[in-house]
Amino acid sequence: MLGMLLQVQPVSVSDSFKDTFNFLQGNGVYEDGIMHFLQAMKASIWGQYDTFIADAQALAAIFMIIFFSLKAYEMMSGDKQLEVMPLLRPFGLVMVILWWGTFTKVVAFPTDIIESKTNALFNGSETQLNDLRVQRAQLMVTVADSLMSMQAQTEVASNEATTWYGKAWESVTSAVKDGFAQIWNPIVELRNRLQVGLQLLVTSLLETCAIWILRICVYIIFFIQIIFSTILIILGPFSVAVSIMPAFRDSFATWVARFISVNLYSGIAYLVLYIATQFQQFAMEAEITRFQQLLDTSAGNSMEKLGWFASNGILSFGMVIVTFLIGGLTMLTVPSISTWIVSTSGITSAASTMGRGASSLGATVTRMIAKI
Repeated sequence: MLGMLLQVQPVSVSDSFKDTFNFLQGNGVYEDGIMHFLQAMKASIWGQYDTFIADAQALAAIFMIIFFSLKAYEMMSGDKQLEVMPLLRPFGLVMVILWWGTFTKVVAFPTDIIESKTNALFNGSETQLNDLRVQRAQLMVTVADSLMSMQAQTEVASNEATTWYGKAWESVTSAVKDGFAQIWNPIVELRNRLQVGLQLLVTSLLETCAIWILRICVYIIFFIQIIFSTILIILGPFSVAVSIMPAFRDSFATWVARFISVNLYSGIAYLVLYIATQFQQFAMEAEITRFQQLLDTSAGNSMEKLGWFASNGILSFGMVIVTFLIGGLTMLTVPSISTWIVSTSGITSAASTMGRGASSLGATVTRMIAKI
């Protein structure tokens, strides 16, 4: 496990902070509510498989009459001998149409097993990732508060050394100075809070955009699967009926290959998400470790590290943002990976078209973020 490479001390997070953070950025990196909605939507739409069953049965009956007529003519003319097995094929195809719901479940059963196992891997990794995400957010807020206090203290110290404050109060007791500092420090800290708050806002904006690019890429893949599989299930009986004719004999085998390829999307997507969460978990643990080092007052150069960190412009090390973007781009390769297992033609071109559109959208959003 990548998480064992770093010694990360657990951070205590209050329930109120966790609820507020999940309310603002979603419950989990991939928004659990939408993922459950996509699964329920797939099951609901697949229940409409019998929309064109009756039409496909009528078309299959017509094609069977034409098929048997052609075979009878060929045998009557002496061009071919009597063969029983080719005559049984149309009956088998009609039985597939009659039991279409059961047939689709049987074909999708192996892919469902793959999906359930990869989903279990992803769920276990996502739980750890979400915990680290909340801990990291808590540390970011703590570091921001430390920066505010540090800037207020340094500014007061500077004013004491260079302004009238240090000259006018040289002979005054330290108790009066402390009382004045207690009044002045909150005022300076309030002004610095606005400066640090702006950095925190920019950081939150960048991370929100990155995580939504990741989520959009994930949702696109699952939406593609739902759309393609729905079309294949509802209109699939026509492919079976048409395959009765010798000229379209391969249409049924092509449909099966495409249906399996599309159903593999979810299993492959969860596997890609599992790998992506490993990188994201490592990045979050690395940033949590660095945040803890910034807050470690026992270190002699903690103030210097905070100063350099504040000069970056954002309150982030950038590793988590990069892993979010990489994970989103990797998700767009799921249709291509599926064709490695079951080779298809039409699915690849259709998915590539949607993938190019999603990539263009991602590039546009990235350019907008760069201009901010």
